[in-house]
Amino acid sequence: MTAHDRPDTLSALLAARASTNAVALFDRERAVSYPDLLDESARLAAALRAMGVQRGDRVAIWLPNLAAWLACFFACARLGAIGLAVNTRFRSAELADILLRSGARVLVTWPGFDRTDFAGVLAGCPPASLAALECVVAYDEGEAAALPGLPERIAVRRYAGLLEQPPLAGDDAAPDAGCAIFTTSGTTKAPKFVLHDQRTLVAHAFDVVHGFGIDAQSTMLLAPPLCGVFGVSNALAMIAAGRPFAMMPAWDAAAAARAIDAHGATHMNATDDAIAQLLAQNDRTPAFPTLRFVGFAAFNPALGDIVEQADARGLRVLGLYGISEIQALFARNRDGDPLQLRRNGGGFTVSPLAQVRARDPETGRVLAHGEDGELEFLAPSSRMVCYFGNPEATREAILEDGWYRSGDLGHTCADGRFVFRARMGDSLRLGGFLVSPQEIEECVQQAPGILDCQVVGATLDGAPRPVAFVRLQAGAALDEAAVVAHVGARLARFKVPARVFAVEAFPVTEGSNGTKIQKTRLREMAQALLGG
Repeated sequence: MTAHDRPDTLSALLAARASTNAVALFDRERAVSYPDLLDESARLAAALRAMGVQRGDRVAIWLPNLAAWLACFFACARLGAIGLAVNTRFRSAELADILLRSGARVLVTWPGFDRTDFAGVLAGCPPASLAALECVVAYDEGEAAALPGLPERIAVRRYAGLLEQPPLAGDDAAPDAGCAIFTTSGTTKAPKFVLHDQRTLVAHAFDVVHGFGIDAQSTMLLAPPLCGVFGVSNALAMIAAGRPFAMMPAWDAAAAARAIDAHGATHMNATDDAIAQLLAQNDRTPAFPTLRFVGFAAFNPALGDIVEQADARGLRVLGLYGISEIQALFARNRDGDPLQLRRNGGGFTVSPLAQVRARDPETGRVLAHGEDGELEFLAPSSRMVCYFGNPEATREAILEDGWYRSGDLGHTCADGRFVFRARMGDSLRLGGFLVSPQEIEECVQQAPGILDCQVVGATLDGAPRPVAFVRLQAGAALDEAAVVAHVGARLARFKVPARVFAVEAFPVTEGSNGTKIQKTRLREMAQALLGG
């Protein structure tokens, strides 16, 4: 299929794939064909329309990884409505905030799911937060489940009952119609709503097919949750390629390992934690012979050597880059890269239209290759439309010429790739230079007795200084002077931590793909420990 022949709406993409009876996905052991997925989504679209859902309305999809998640998503697209991807890890306060600010009219969830108490979390939402909600659609797999505590005015409908509707014949999908909202992590503020339209979701999916080498023999193990852009980008790429993927409602390393072998999975993108858990499922080398492309996103600082671990087991993994605003799988390193490059987040963009630059946040100067600054992206085939309901944040993030300010620290390289270093808010300005805390963290972690490390900035005697928080290996005691001497022998003086503190655990917040360390909280702790 040439670029000119490609569909530019989600409905057209699914309809094109449904012209054959090929398998779209495996929901655990159940094979779902493209015609099956099209029919289910069209029936859901008819039911949602009967409820009054129209173009631009928000339908909250609060489900684990199921065929039903994608059927709901494509049903919304068919109506020109917006599928609101709700993090399955949200608790009552977070869910209440999302439902209230989004104005979602319908919520689809699984009250009887045994891994998450969706019904209990929903029951904990204050009635005022449900003001716009008109209906809860309850998915089930034959188990008895209830939704207690809902206001009486909110209708409850069974998902299976909605499928009794005849398929909706019409299609109100449009390339420029907003179709998906993903929430940012919200570690310091309320999550922002990242709105994408159908054209860019489909275009990016085809860019990923080419950039990730997905071909007529490819199959995928879908590891990330569909409630985040990481999972959706993976699923849409496989649909764009017309190739199957296997998934399970919640991450289970043993089940994932069995699925990789059973389906001969060739591709997988996951967190470093998931890859480490997979490697523990067998003692073979190669660990998973069919896997030929494995990308990773770094979440666990204790797994800084995941590329080395995987290499030792015959599994080549490489760093990726993606964020909600320009979609996941935006860039990747290359299979033939040396280990040190494959460890980096970033790489080469999958879209030939994308451009990357780094800018000094203080002077506004566009920086030369190798100089760290704020990464900015021109991404016409993958950039968000806006932050839904937040024009001020949109104006701050998207420049007049269309470039997106990422808030990420990194640099470009002469060979065309870029390197992600850290979030700008986590970066340190030391000795007149922007410094990635990761450089200091990696050095601290090499000191005896240190399991992992997080470095933040604090003010001491009127000057910014790095402060290290460490978790210790079992049985080890912190020798602060030895750690400081270790770093001082290897890094510039201004990068040496002013203090090193041992903690049992780092403060975290739950993201759609895993836990993220709260650097803001660590900065507060550092400043307090240094005396305000």
